[in-house]
Amino acid sequence: MTHCPCQAANSTLSFESCCGPYLNGTRRPPTAEALMRSRYTAYTRVDIDYLRKTLAPESRHDFDASATRKWAKDSKWKGLEIRRTEKGEASDAEGVVEFVAHYAMAGREFAHREISRFRQEDGQWYFIDGDVVDEGQEAPVRETVVRDQPKLGRNDPCHCGSGKKYKKCCGANDAAV
Repeated sequence: MTHCPCQAANSTLSFESCCGPYLNGTRRPPTAEALMRSRYTAYTRVDIDYLRKTLAPESRHDFDASATRKWAKDSKWKGLEIRRTEKGEASDAEGVVEFVAHYAMAGREFAHREISRFRQEDGQWYFIDGDVVDEGQEAPVRETVVRDQPKLGRNDPCHCGSGKKYKKCCGANDAAV
């Protein structure tokens, strides 16, 4: 029996009785944490279709399946550590999961620490986005932002009128700050 890569609380569970039913579509993850664990497992199994399917529809526009497949395939996945969760239970509409995914690539060890946001719609949890946090750094606290105009997306035309996408124009400058 192969233990499930997600390392759920009961680490003796097999893939078939833990994340397997989520990845094969016979069950839905009941919580944001369960979705997070199943997405980690999908990376270990290079299941790019599952990663796309569990991504919030509004976040799919810049999903790079080829790059995701390469990263998943070239990595040796070493473990998942859930640091904390906020909400994300079956009765919640949204949730936050802070985690660290440990992996090795090209002979080097890495720890990918992220604070991820999730949303539940009609009994289906979706990954919305995440903030990467450097190890040793305090986790950022999300503050409520009130906009006085519509949100400008990375792939929208830049507001400066250059004709370029925001991410390649003024958004590139924002990222450098």
